[in-house]
Amino acid sequence: MKSLKNADLILPITLIIHLCIINGLLLILTPETYCNIFYILHYNLSWMFIAYGLGYYTRTRKERFLTNIHKVVQLYLIYGLAYFALFGITGKIYESVQYQLLVYGIICLTLLWYRVLFFWFRRKYRLRGGNSVNVVVIGRDKNLKKIRNVFDDPELGYRYMGYFDDKKSKSPTYLGPVPDCFLYILENNIDEIYCVASEFNSQELRNLIDFADNNLIHIKIIPDNKDIYSRGMFIELYDTVPVLNLRRVPLDTLQGRVLKRTFDIIFSSLVIITILSWLVPLMYILIKLESPGDLYFKQKRHGLKRQTFWCYKFRSMRPSTDADTKMATKGDMRVTKVGKFIRRTSIDELPQFFNVFVGNMSVVGPRPHMELHTMDYELSVDKYLVRHFVKPGITGLAQVSGYRGEIEEKADILNRTRLDIFYVEKWSMGLDIKIIFQTVINAVRGEGKAY
Repeated sequence: MKSLKNADLILPITLIIHLCIINGLLLILTPETYCNIFYILHYNLSWMFIAYGLGYYTRTRKERFLTNIHKVVQLYLIYGLAYFALFGITGKIYESVQYQLLVYGIICLTLLWYRVLFFWFRRKYRLRGGNSVNVVVIGRDKNLKKIRNVFDDPELGYRYMGYFDDKKSKSPTYLGPVPDCFLYILENNIDEIYCVASEFNSQELRNLIDFADNNLIHIKIIPDNKDIYSRGMFIELYDTVPVLNLRRVPLDTLQGRVLKRTFDIIFSSLVIITILSWLVPLMYILIKLESPGDLYFKQKRHGLKRQTFWCYKFRSMRPSTDADTKMATKGDMRVTKVGKFIRRTSIDELPQFFNVFVGNMSVVGPRPHMELHTMDYELSVDKYLVRHFVKPGITGLAQVSGYRGEIEEKADILNRTRLDIFYVEKWSMGLDIKIIFQTVINAVRGEGKAY
């Protein structure tokens, strides 16, 4: 019965359905392409190898629709490269490139709709009591209340039965002292035991582990509560010793860095060729006509690992001695008429795509601050330097969330830093694309603090 409750067949069935969607659509939409056995093998093996490499088919009870959406985006992008690489390998393409793009788009949308339906059906099924596990907690500390928030979410399929502890309680979820747990667990078909490590010595923990192992029950240890845990932490094994790494930075991985750098090069190249190639001479004329000085304004700013680099912008102010110490403010007399327009529409930031192309910046990331401000904020804002674990960006999560421009009060820099740290810990290509789209929308609308 437990094998049915744990739904061991969900992953292989999901893989088969994914392959059926891909093969079925290819057979219907591109029968000439699909009927080649070499092509069939390429489409199927590519999907399986890429999905395996990304760790896409993993089973976790707490997974929601958006939990691994970054893996979905990565899988579709990389599989898309494999899909179109086939035509380069064979030297011929059936139909047209536009038609093949349409076909691949339909495949991605269909796979995405299957994901939507899967999580919708799983939610309904679990709300009715299906695919659930019975859990108890042994021991009690501050973490019990936090973990209850997970257990009490019916969508996740946990059925929290209560907790055992030697300290008596009037709580309705209190089941009795620890010695009573063994009989209760056996009589109530408990699937998982969560044990608070701080409540027991080594021998007591070993007894609980042996009991769980001998009765085919999963046991999980809740570590001592030291109030230092964060959402970005993860466990690393040094031989058999678990080491708690308190901050996960997705861009520390080779896969993440290569994916983001590839995107940066392609995106910046397109902007430089299609926009800056004609915009630079136009801006040169407009800026020079209104105010003498250079076309570009360059300023030393701090980037990855707090390294200094020259950040470029179209000059939007008259030359002044306080350009490197004072941010633009509302009604700033230094801003020119042309500068006011290009700042409101963010056109002044476009030369930073040269910074992206050479590798000083990324399209998306925490905005770089001038050196003076970095030295101030790293002393006055807690964890401010965490934002320097990744390359700075032309746009960022904080900027599209309303925190750009002048720092008017302490809350502005605190919220900006909070969002930057969230981006550092939760980076994905899907998040980058979402931020880029929001940036374009904000630029078209015009932003209130872009002065």
